[in-house]
Amino acid sequence: GFAMPIREGKAQEIYIVMSGEMMALYAANNIAKGILKYAHSGGVRLGGLICNERQTDRELDLAEALASRLNSKLIHFVPRDNIVQHAELRKMSVIQYAPDSKQAGEYRALAEKIHGNS
Repeated sequence: GFAMPIREGKAQEIYIVMSGEMMALYAANNIAKGILKYAHSGGVRLGGLICNERQTDRELDLAEALASRLNSKLIHFVPRDNIVQHAELRKMSVIQYAPDSKQAGEYRALAEKIHGNS
């Protein structure tokens, strides 16, 4: 599980990657509760949520609502793009496969948000 690395001080900031599907929201909520349980003793914080879009109804609204209920924030909403599957078939990342694509830009924006999050 994730508790041991937290207790051993191997993490300072944790981001939960989830989608707006009900089971993913449920799992993200439980993971966040676990992180908060060990946060003080391990010196770690929940950096926020990252929603990996699955194109379900009200997905962005649900992700933002969960972040709010957890007193956290939705760091980035990563839109679904089939270029991810094209890159995976070639055993490449999107940044390698299509560095100028919109999706590559989304990943760069996410990296900037994480880097600047405090």
